[in-house]
Amino acid sequence: MVNFINTAPVYLPWLESGGHPGWEVVEGTPTELNDLLRSGSLDAGLVSSFAYGVDHDDYVLLPDLGISACGAVGSVLLFSRMEIDTLDGHVVGLTPQSATSVNLLRIIFEKFLGVRPRYRSGCFMELEQGDAAAYLSIGDEALRRRAAASGYHVYDLASIWLEHTGLPFVFAVCAVRDDVWRGNPDGVRSLGRKLSECRYRGRDELERISRMVAPRIPMTPGECLEYLTGIDFDLSCRKQEGLLTFVRELDTLGGFPRIDRLDIIN
Repeated sequence: MVNFINTAPVYLPWLESGGHPGWEVVEGTPTELNDLLRSGSLDAGLVSSFAYGVDHDDYVLLPDLGISACGAVGSVLLFSRMEIDTLDGHVVGLTPQSATSVNLLRIIFEKFLGVRPRYRSGCFMELEQGDAAAYLSIGDEALRRRAAASGYHVYDLASIWLEHTGLPFVFAVCAVRDDVWRGNPDGVRSLGRKLSECRYRGRDELERISRMVAPRIPMTPGECLEYLTGIDFDLSCRKQEGLLTFVRELDTLGGFPRIDRLDIIN
């Protein structure tokens, strides 16, 4: 589980309920969890859409859980000293924490805007020091940076995606290793039911959860509630269409597996 505040509406109810028998939670950044699931060190995980796409033949998806946005998400942001369509040839720094957001930015630049910057993994300090013209930030860091973003153009990647595709953007899915699913289908279904219960409880208690996690940023409970209200945690048909569109766009950029359908547990 990624312990950013955007997972709090699922993760906090999980923690408060004492978890689920037979399942132990491991926390990490998106890229860390992607690697652990891929290596078999995890049986299931809330992992990035990009990581799912790369190894989709090895995974099945829980049917009722994801992280997505039908518009601005507020925590996947490009901070830039220049307007986004003028960044051709300029250095754009990339967070090392999320392959999905990095590749969404590539699609936005190269497919939607016809811009080809020079990408470099780095940190926000490079933007502040003038070594990069822009920087992609995600998660809690992005929320903190946005609150003090005076002097920068700030672009919300999920909003740009919606503008160009008309679809939600799915940042993460709950993937289960196929060998685990085949070896323990009852246990995996039980995990799925538990996570669904947590999601519904989190939706009903969003104001309380916002008050609890807002100090992490820090932000006001009202600001946190507005942020969390803009995030969806389901994997509806519309979200599935958005996910398939994302991986197909990556396929057109080259070097990415073609995916025609999602393997979702019934």
